[in-house]
Amino acid sequence: MTEITGIQSGVGVAKAFSSETGKVGFSGTADGAGKFFSELVSKVNDMQIQSDKSIQALASGENKNLHEVMIAVEKASISFQFMSQVRNKAIEAYQEVMRMQV
Repeated sequence: MTEITGIQSGVGVAKAFSSETGKVGFSGTADGAGKFFSELVSKVNDMQIQSDKSIQALASGENKNLHEVMIAVEKASISFQFMSQVRNKAIEAYQEVMRMQV
């Protein structure tokens, strides 16, 4: 049976949220994690704003393509769900580290 290693290794996340210079990678510092989360929130916010604009354009009659609006709304929804799951996993990891005895 084959194993899916892209998700477990973080390759998909790194490609989706690579830096502007095109380099892919994560640093092990808190600064790197903070930058990752701020970029993630920023991109999700941009998708939400784009979704809202497309809904307003459809409601005002500027846009006649309902399917494009629905695609934008679903992209925003899925990206928000992804961000929420990343946050939940980060909180779980932090709590697990705090439970460790030294």
